[in-house]
Amino acid sequence: MRLDFGWLAEYAPVLLKGVGITLQLIAVGALIGIALGTACAWARALGPRWLGRIVAVYVELIRNTPFLIQLFFVFFGLPSLGLQLSELQAANLAMIINLGAYSCEIIRAGIQATPRGQFEAGASLAMKPLQVFRHVVLIPALQKIWPALSSQVVIVLLGSAVVSQIAAEDLTFAANFIQSRNFRAFETYIVTTLIYLALALALRQALRGVGWWLFPIRALR
Repeated sequence: MRLDFGWLAEYAPVLLKGVGITLQLIAVGALIGIALGTACAWARALGPRWLGRIVAVYVELIRNTPFLIQLFFVFFGLPSLGLQLSELQAANLAMIINLGAYSCEIIRAGIQATPRGQFEAGASLAMKPLQVFRHVVLIPALQKIWPALSSQVVIVLLGSAVVSQIAAEDLTFAANFIQSRNFRAFETYIVTTLIYLALALALRQALRGVGWWLFPIRALR
């Protein structure tokens, strides 16, 4: 078999559109998913017991079911409840829910590793529990778990490939479209693999840079 990549140039706009949608998915999913995970981590570690139990059910449900099933439930199941979502909206929501559950446990581990003295120091300054969490506990906790959280975001980026199953026009959808037009699967998926690799490495470096910016005192490894 003779490899030929020249013909891919005419499909560059399709690939670029897929890359753009993939980046949009991970940007929205990461920002809102980590925010959701932070709130859930607080609920499990420091919040009321009843709320912690509800969050625990959500976390265990998401962490022990396939992301593809979660995606199908959001896209095909929610309309039966009257909530109509486009392909991209469903993909975004599924990624937020998924990352929220995983980041909850990662951030909770950082909170639980925080010395008790920091809680007591905040309380001695007449700070309310939420103020203690926000100003005293959260940043040191994130500093401890940032590499693990960054890795989870990269995993979600790579897992986003399955959103093509609901016709969300991400990079994998673009690759499938190109392959269906020319039947040169080997070259198509080699290029797609290299693009995913580049995106994952770039995202990891970007998150590392964010870590250096947020936590300048300590080098992140």
